[in-house]
Amino acid sequence: MNNSANPPIGVFDSGIGGTSILKEINNLMPYEDTIYLSDSANAPYGQRSSEEIIALSIKNTEYLLQKGCKIIVVACNTATTNAIEVLRNNYNVPFIGIEPAIKPAALKTATNVIGILATKGTLNSQLFEQTSNTINNSITIVEQVGEGLVELIERGKIYSEKMTLLLKKYLQNILNKNADCIVLGCTHYPYLIPQIRNIVGNDIHIIDSGEAVAKQTKRILSENNLLNEEITHKGVQSILINSDSRPLQAILGYRQGYTICEVAF
Repeated sequence: MNNSANPPIGVFDSGIGGTSILKEINNLMPYEDTIYLSDSANAPYGQRSSEEIIALSIKNTEYLLQKGCKIIVVACNTATTNAIEVLRNNYNVPFIGIEPAIKPAALKTATNVIGILATKGTLNSQLFEQTSNTINNSITIVEQVGEGLVELIERGKIYSEKMTLLLKKYLQNILNKNADCIVLGCTHYPYLIPQIRNIVGNDIHIIDSGEAVAKQTKRILSENNLLNEEITHKGVQSILINSDSRPLQAILGYRQGYTICEVAF
């Protein structure tokens, strides 16, 4: 393993949603260089077969390794649940995965009912089943596929009428089961929190994994002596996308500090 502390942190997602994780990493470790790979041309992964998801995850990993990344954050729930073990078994860098935050929700729920809003690929995965099975049997997990949400986010349609109608339908299915916690099981979905909050009100817990993932990334970097010790250094934050970058620019609010490039991969 490369013991230099200077190479970048690599992050990839099936599209632009994983930037919700990227922002948490940048906030926690602003001195680290990051390269974010947005495979928007192949989004969403949630409707693809496990074999396709693994192949795309390998492609993204090898691209980031060619860029010299010292650690790779799989900022996609579907890619994590389907491909993380394959990646860990085949590449000699640390990998950080993303799982729906079921365990934190289990500690918060008062009704003992937790709703999971996620893609079909995540909910059908073996890893999700294993994680769900670790939860106390007294807690009911209500699974809800967020079909169509990722596509709308990728097109910059977060506040569209169609998005609102879909969210109301999906969230009502969860609330009808008396859930008091909604776990966002896709890294795209934190961008929908204002919409979700307007629909469910203030008494429902909305839980995502972003901050926990950033802390885990820092911990693993430290354990492997890979943290950049030059903490006065301002990290270079590069985003590479293989489709039209305008929706990505809009969702980031043209944040200062990100360099966005449209590339073919």
